[in-house]
Amino acid sequence: QVQMVESGGGLVHTGDSLRLSCAASGLTFSKSAMGWFRQAPGKAREFLTAITSSGESTFYADSVKGRFTISRDNANNMGYLQMNSLRPEDTAVYYCAAESSALVWRAYGYHSQRSYTYWGQGTQVTVSS
Repeated sequence: QVQMVESGGGLVHTGDSLRLSCAASGLTFSKSAMGWFRQAPGKAREFLTAITSSGESTFYADSVKGRFTISRDNANNMGYLQMNSLRPEDTAVYYCAAESSALVWRAYGYHSQRSYTYWGQGTQVTVSS
């Protein structure tokens, strides 16, 4: 059974940093692409960033480029999202996701929710002004 478990969320102030972690189990993580999404209250879930299985390539949404950094540790089946210069508009539930099929991931694109089969339960990030 595949499990993706996020942690590291919390309440921070504008300008602060936070690092989210994603622990993966039940899948061959080193052969799985990974992504981070978020969903704010009343809004659709949005793509933030993605990383290839090897970690060689990363992709970012314009809204977080230069502030957020995705990384992974395949030896320990962990993914990370480093968030700097946080703003109140970054307040949302943050989700990590993974996809083991390269065909699926390439078919829909790294930014699409349909590209990811496995999802975590989410972790709340609240940024106060």
